[in-house]
Amino acid sequence: MTTELAAPIAPIVGAQAARVVWADVAKGGCLILVVLWHVVVKHYLQIDWRVGLPVPGAWGLLGEQLLPLRMPLFFTISGIFAANAVHRPWRVARRSRVSRMFYLYATWLLIHTAVLALVPGFPTDRATDVGGLLAQLTVTPSNLWYLYALALYFVLAKVLRRVYPAVLITAAGVLSAIAAAGVLDTPGNRGGVYQNLVFFLAGLHLRPFAQRWAATATRRRLVWTLALYAVAMAAVAAVGAERWFGVGLLVSLSAVAFGVTAAARVADRPLIGGALADLGRRTLPVYVIHMPVLALLHRLLAGPVADLAGPGQALLVAGYPVLLTAAVLALSLAVHRGLLAARASWLFDLPASHRR
Repeated sequence: MTTELAAPIAPIVGAQAARVVWADVAKGGCLILVVLWHVVVKHYLQIDWRVGLPVPGAWGLLGEQLLPLRMPLFFTISGIFAANAVHRPWRVARRSRVSRMFYLYATWLLIHTAVLALVPGFPTDRATDVGGLLAQLTVTPSNLWYLYALALYFVLAKVLRRVYPAVLITAAGVLSAIAAAGVLDTPGNRGGVYQNLVFFLAGLHLRPFAQRWAATATRRRLVWTLALYAVAMAAVAAVGAERWFGVGLLVSLSAVAFGVTAAARVADRPLIGGALADLGRRTLPVYVIHMPVLALLHRLLAGPVADLAGPGQALLVAGYPVLLTAAVLALSLAVHRGLLAARASWLFDLPASHRR
């Protein structure tokens, strides 16, 4: 048993506590993949593409292959960044890691509910009555479930911080496998909450190991981790093992190993690494804003794109998800800047009195 798993987590100090570029690169990359996935399944695949080519299906298949990577890696990095906060006094940690996340979740849930009501044809979870809204606030989180899960995970990590990490991670892994196997009732996004706790706890308790893995990343490791991930996905699809107990967890572990390696390698490239790291430091505004932006763009663009003549659709079909993903990211950041300029910073943080 490794040292990291053999004892409760200890605070990390000194240079290791500093924010590392590769982790921000990973967050930026995951955010792009999340937005791309929503663009594909909630807009692109809803359009009647009359091109006679399997391009839309290929985009859908690509998005499905990235499912084991996106949120597991996102939560692993979130756990890494929470490793020190779990040792802070409750009065401090509660505000920054719990109250703030629940406040942002509730605030943006109301905003999403109002905006999505304007686009009834947009295919996404939404509350249509008070009961549905209460359910999303409590037991069945909405599209904003990442914020909900972060608050819940931190409370669990804080309360159970003296329990051996091996016990915690194993229990969370079993929960993840059970949920992925379809044993539990997982309406809405509840399944994601069940399945990703293990990755948050792994990032939090195994932060030194993750940092060493990133610091020693090589091109050879990048190739073999990608190959492992690809072979695992192909094998699961070949035998129909998506619901087999533990299979999804193992595939996600291979995906996270690849994701950390790729982020570390990309972080060494100033141009693309710097851009992704900058985006990774601004994940919150994009995460909460991009769905309403996408819904309004869907209302504006779905009809005209579907009505394009055959040559127009043929020119657009292959690169459309990339173009729209870039547009959604840019518009989300622009909306964020506009809201800050309008003194609406309370939409992205606790009001000043609560922060004090």
